[in-house]
Amino acid sequence: MKFLKINPADNVAVALVALSTGEVMRVENVDITINADIPMGHKFALTDFAEKDNVIKYGYAIGHARQAIKQGDWVNETNIKTNLEGLLDYEYKPQDVSLDIPNRNLTFKGYKRANGNAGVRNELWIVPTVGCVNGTINSLAEKLRAETQSKGVDAIVAYPHNYGCSQLGDDHENTRKILRDMIQHPNAGGVLVVGLGCENNQVKAFKELLGDFDETRIKFMETQKVEDEYEEGMDLLREIYEVVSKDVRVDIPLSELKVGLKCGGSDGLSGITANPLLGVFSDFLIAQGGISVLTEVPEMFGAETILMNRCVNKNMFDRTVLLINDFKEYFAKNNQPIYENPSPGNKAGGISTLEEKSLGCTQKCGKSLVKDVLMYGEQIKTKGLNLLSAPGNDLVAATALASSGCQLVLFTTGRGTPFGTFVPTMKISTNTPLYERKNGWIDFNAGTIVENELIEQANERFIDYVISVASGELVNNEKKNYREIAIFKTGVTL
Repeated sequence: MKFLKINPADNVAVALVALSTGEVMRVENVDITINADIPMGHKFALTDFAEKDNVIKYGYAIGHARQAIKQGDWVNETNIKTNLEGLLDYEYKPQDVSLDIPNRNLTFKGYKRANGNAGVRNELWIVPTVGCVNGTINSLAEKLRAETQSKGVDAIVAYPHNYGCSQLGDDHENTRKILRDMIQHPNAGGVLVVGLGCENNQVKAFKELLGDFDETRIKFMETQKVEDEYEEGMDLLREIYEVVSKDVRVDIPLSELKVGLKCGGSDGLSGITANPLLGVFSDFLIAQGGISVLTEVPEMFGAETILMNRCVNKNMFDRTVLLINDFKEYFAKNNQPIYENPSPGNKAGGISTLEEKSLGCTQKCGKSLVKDVLMYGEQIKTKGLNLLSAPGNDLVAATALASSGCQLVLFTTGRGTPFGTFVPTMKISTNTPLYERKNGWIDFNAGTIVENELIEQANERFIDYVISVASGELVNNEKKNYREIAIFKTGVTL
């Protein structure tokens, strides 16, 4: 198969392989001659378009023709334009959702924490309250790894960041919330929190934000208040390590799994292979009693009504409208276009407008009802599908998903990326060539869905793989120790 018409209403098709000028594609008993070389993942016209005619993909308009387009032409960002503009008014039109997916009573091998939460890793983390001590925490982590060879724990990791001082308002609170969420995360068996002493994010106030905690697993050090921060830090780390290294994996119901849904570096196959696969998996996990979280609010623009009409009630609809409009107003406040075109990598992969990207992106959350809406830095409290306020930036959004309580981030990509956040960040490729070329980045190939595998079969493989990762199998970002955090910043720096 060389092309795919996704929806019967579509007036473009997607090239599943590179097509050459002059090739003839037979589409629903019509022979269409390709008028230009068309890369894999890109679109070609199934009919003639006049200027301003809507271009339909996934059954929805993804923009309109900037100019006349002939049948067989390459359709891309140069000849179509978004239909989106300004703030919109929304009407709640609830959709009846009935998913008949049995509970299979599956389990994974994880770590049961004293507060009832479950972790998929048992790591020891060093987290700074402020960027001034980044060098210190990196040295401490290196010393402890060398001393212990990380035996008895899954990893020993320092997580430097640039913030914790010279911030005001929401930026200051965002930093505090994300760091709090990290320290409370069940993938951390223990944490050493390292402060400087004079920063805005004072240790005493931060402890109050943290609330009750296990003092054998979470310890604090203010470097200005100790004579030798390396000696003191190593003593505290050894105490934490002694406790954490005794933790063991036990059987935990799959209902305790929380996954974040993320995509980056999309291509024209994202909405055909990897994103729909995550949607099928998300619905399956929710049917088992688990949780999935969708974020990247700007990449909901153009497909937001699909999510709004799946809200469980009017209150959740109103909160989703607020989620969308708050982000639009953030763009407008900074004098930026709300509906900016996709990134250069997205365009090169075949994504031409924001609607097209959003209609592909939102498929990651399947067809389940929206049960809750989370603000940035807020932690999960409701079973089922959650929406989370965060930008599309890969590092910021992945950090936000992990901070909400997700033990894994499932990350689809058609272009490839090596990064990982502070939980396992599993890369799912949209196409086989990427998987074969970058198998040191990509963990699972969804490209087989347009080759010889049904999506249901791919999902069974994916379920098994997710369970194995939740039970301890490392993904590529962990193998290479690519782990970092990025905190959302919106205001001034003093």
